[in-house]
Amino acid sequence: MAYDEYLGERITNILKNKSVNFYSKKMMGGLLFMVDDKMFCGIHIDKKYGDSLLMARIGEEAYEQHINREECLPMDFTGRPMKGYIFITPPGFDFESDLEHWIDLCLAFNPLAKASKPKSKSTRNS
Repeated sequence: MAYDEYLGERITNILKNKSVNFYSKKMMGGLLFMVDDKMFCGIHIDKKYGDSLLMARIGEEAYEQHINREECLPMDFTGRPMKGYIFITPPGFDFESDLEHWIDLCLAFNPLAKASKPKSKSTRNS
């Protein structure tokens, strides 16, 4: 099952309408959006849930405010939820205004977010 391409188009349109400088990249069967070279939001196929989920990097404060909503799940790949990241199920981004709400939360947190450290290329001794 591929990620929801229509959701990807909707996110792209919102970011373009807001004049956000971003890029996207396919990653682990999903689609990741980057703003200022930082993970911003994405689309993840959740095998347990059985559908595409919106991943949003909203920060710990917004996470605490939203995690108890019915459409929200902790972002948990490894058995330990990632702080400041949240999954939203399709009912939570069905309407354009709902999707824009999550994008706005991501935009508000992005200037505070730390970029991932670039991975150094290992060199092999011959």
